Amino acid sequence: MRYRHFLKLKRVAFDRPHATRFSVVVFMHVVIAKPLHTFARHARWFMHVVIAKPLHTFARHALLLAGAAALPVLAGPALANPTIVFDLGNGKILQHQEAFKRWYPASLTKLMTAYVAFRAIAAGEVQLDSPIKVTKRSAGEPPSKMGFKPGSVMRLDNALKMMLVKSANDVAMAVGENIGGSQAAFAERMNTEARRLGMTGTHFVNPNGLFSPDQYTTARDLGLLVMAIRTEFPQYAPWFSIEGLAIGKKQIPNYNLLIGRYRGADGMKTGFVCPSGFNMIGSATRDGRTLVAVVLGEKSAVSRAETVARLLDHGFATPTPGWLTVAALPSYGDTTSVNNLNDEICRKKPAKEQSEAVPVGDKNAPKSPYRKKLDHVPTLVAVGLGGATGPKPKAMLDASGQEYADVPLPNWRPDLPPPPGAEPAVIGSATAAREPAKAVN
Repeated sequence: MRYRHFLKLKRVAFDRPHATRFSVVVFMHVVIAKPLHTFARHARWFMHVVIAKPLHTFARHALLLAGAAALPVLAGPALANPTIVFDLGNGKILQHQEAFKRWYPASLTKLMTAYVAFRAIAAGEVQLDSPIKVTKRSAGEPPSKMGFKPGSVMRLDNALKMMLVKSANDVAMAVGENIGGSQAAFAERMNTEARRLGMTGTHFVNPNGLFSPDQYTTARDLGLLVMAIRTEFPQYAPWFSIEGLAIGKKQIPNYNLLIGRYRGADGMKTGFVCPSGFNMIGSATRDGRTLVAVVLGEKSAVSRAETVARLLDHGFATPTPGWLTVAALPSYGDTTSVNNLNDEICRKKPAKEQSEAVPVGDKNAPKSPYRKKLDHVPTLVAVGLGGATGPKPKAMLDASGQEYADVPLPNWRPDLPPPPGAEPAVIGSATAAREPAKAVN
């Protein structure tokens, strides 16, 4: 059955003779076309609301009713996937679409991993020069990865830089296991922080973003996370704008194609798994104003960079954002189902199109400023193993201060029935094992 709703909000008028009271007039016109036996052929509704309250009360809650009706409408060009653009300084939204739609975060997950690590540093659980040991489990994570052998040790700050720039899944897992004590314990800390920040549409099960049907987030929630990272821990902001890493003679460019190519670009993170498509959070600062754009589910690494750049351009051309903030945005739309783009993004496509590693300078590829090589020699930050002279993470120590041994748990003898509780733990559903994990960054 087809039907249409037309919503029109007239201009809001304010009358404040004593600077304390006012009146608001809202006109709502809804036309519903349904079969005659269900509704009248043209049922018309008209609502006239007059509110008289003190200004501070109105600012907090009176406009929410009228504002929520207009919220899902973008001020800029229409986009197909979840997006949100906001001013980092005050959290005010410039535009958004499907901001509460659940989406697989892929390696955008690593922003929460970094946030939990920053909180652990602030709490004295670990230091920047503390050792992060590559465990057997972390060494076995699929690419993108650094490929360090089990038992290798690096400084925490180097580990975080490799995780954020290279998007290394093995390093992210090592960070999670060392700081949390285990993947499950670290995931619980991630979810605790998400709840504290008000990320109501988010759930984590791992620290690196490898696909799980039980790991999801929303564009709006990622906006809250970015604000927390950038406002609570400004000392780490330069890590998100690193142009590349140097490990020995090897150079590793940042997957964020805006860095070094878009004027004012200063962060934040990219992510990709087949079910999520190409995700990106990009930030840029111009004339003292920092804007952030979150884009989920793009078709390629280049198109997501182009989309983020276009949204930022539109944001910088809009000097005055709306009154609503990321934290105050009312929920709307589909908030329960999660899109799976695996067939659209990866099925029957070559491996080179299933990766964030973009071959720049490809003469046969469509022209884009984000395919070009940097017009300057990139500034590289040296990282590597060793140099971890700080205290060991507290989660890796037992009551006597000794480090836990990284040994595999024994399996139950196959010739005997396993006792209750001895079955291996399964995170997520059975569908997780059938999803491709080879092209994850």
